[in-house]
Amino acid sequence: MLYRRTLLAASLSTLAAPAFAQAPWPGKPIKLVVPYAPGGSTDVVGRVIAEYLGQRLGQNIVVENRPGKGASIGTSQVAKAAPDGYTLLVSNISSFAIAPPLYGDLDYDPVKDFTHITLASFNPSVLVVNPGFPAKTLAEYVDYAKANPDKLAFATSGPGSSNHILGTMLALKAGIKLVHVPYRGAGPAMQDTIAGIVPSMFDSLPSAAPHIRGGKVRALVVSGEQRNPSFPDVPTMKESGYSDLVSYSWFGLSGPAKLPAPIVERLAKEMQVVLKEPTVIKRWQDIGAESSTKTPDEYTEFVKTELEKATAAVKASGAKPSE
Repeated sequence: MLYRRTLLAASLSTLAAPAFAQAPWPGKPIKLVVPYAPGGSTDVVGRVIAEYLGQRLGQNIVVENRPGKGASIGTSQVAKAAPDGYTLLVSNISSFAIAPPLYGDLDYDPVKDFTHITLASFNPSVLVVNPGFPAKTLAEYVDYAKANPDKLAFATSGPGSSNHILGTMLALKAGIKLVHVPYRGAGPAMQDTIAGIVPSMFDSLPSAAPHIRGGKVRALVVSGEQRNPSFPDVPTMKESGYSDLVSYSWFGLSGPAKLPAPIVERLAKEMQVVLKEPTVIKRWQDIGAESSTKTPDEYTEFVKTELEKATAAVKASGAKPSE
């Protein structure tokens, strides 16, 4: 009798093991960490990914905003998460390229501590001013700064953001002194710019686009190689005399290191479909962003290259986390 019970238990465990090992993923909602406050470009991209990727996976994707310290707080959270496919990250230039050399004390490695899935979009930055601010061109903005040293402030989504570095580099190249006012996200920074609490802001074009169109702020210049098709009347920094200030922000999808290969393959496959959806392409175009797909290996190499470039830019700018 004991032998028969043992045999039955062993048989049941043998039957149960494959069912457990082959449990379908995703079997519950997925958390997508956005390492910035609601309302900014990272948040905009994250919510588009959550909506369309969730439809492809047949599962809810819940956005969780975790801002702070150049987007490194939310990023660190994902680095420490279980590699089970239920915690993902909207990776971006700030947390993976700029924050590491700027802060120097982060508890994650942008390459070793993550599984990079794909680049989703990229876009230029834009310098906007409150409608009551007198400057209508970048040249007039620079002239105002020269006439009012240490008095012209620019807001950004926070220290360690690509726009922090861009503003610092403009001040360096133009020989002016600007006051950086960092916020915990582009949303609150834009609200204070609209209200006139700060006169200007460097922002990623996707989050600034609706406010430009609504006349709540005035765009002076974009940082792309060419004028943006969505805002053809806004000149580039390059044509405004600053050819070495071509700058783009980028956003992608990543997860903790050691994500299982089948999950990585599924995510990469579905993201390729999502990013080619006409509705997603149209949403990117409406906010001045461009779609960009990369394989996991290509995105990993891209992050490595961007980290090298940003390290050199941070050093050249002399930017500090507290500025």
